[in-house]
Amino acid sequence: MKRTQGEKSEHSRRAILRAALHLFSRQGYRGTSIREIATEAGLSTGNVYHHFPDKETLFTTLLAQYWEAIDSPEFPFNKALASGNFPDDLEALARATEETIRDYRPYVALIYVDVVEFEGNHIRKFYSEMSRRFERFLDAKYPGDALKDRLAPGFEPRTALMMASRIFLQYFAVEILFGVPDQFGMPTRVALREVAGILRRGMLLPGAERYPGA
Repeated sequence: MKRTQGEKSEHSRRAILRAALHLFSRQGYRGTSIREIATEAGLSTGNVYHHFPDKETLFTTLLAQYWEAIDSPEFPFNKALASGNFPDDLEALARATEETIRDYRPYVALIYVDVVEFEGNHIRKFYSEMSRRFERFLDAKYPGDALKDRLAPGFEPRTALMMASRIFLQYFAVEILFGVPDQFGMPTRVALREVAGILRRGMLLPGAERYPGA
């Protein structure tokens, strides 16, 4: 069955984005040319420019794909949060974070490319709005003080959730993107069990706080 012109165009667009993702995530933005993207996609440079006016548009389109995925209920991290087991089952959140980084590794790499080559210009807005996205999620999943009542006095659910998320995301970024297994000097499952315990109970014995504001 022959493809329509529209289907051919969409097929070419997807091929270009796949090629750009593969190359940007491995070679960086400036280290990748439109000609290389066209060759990787099996298309002409003219075809690439037909779909994307310049290389930066390609880069921002890929980031937009990742932001869209992050907002999806099917995103592994979101599915773990939606299970309602936070903060009890932090290990499940860690496993979902690992799945997220493995499944979206090239996209996560683009964040580092943006930091190094664009000083974070493309991702700044996304991260500046992150706390509000977590707040909306918490309001929908845990109305009122349903979650706050389960945390130690003085702790905000948004802070707790963002802190746990950042720790696990950073851990698996180092392990998967940077290729550093057992970075805490112990198997990952053991390290994450300890991290989860610290997040649940804190690292000091009760009454052992010695600094102002503890």
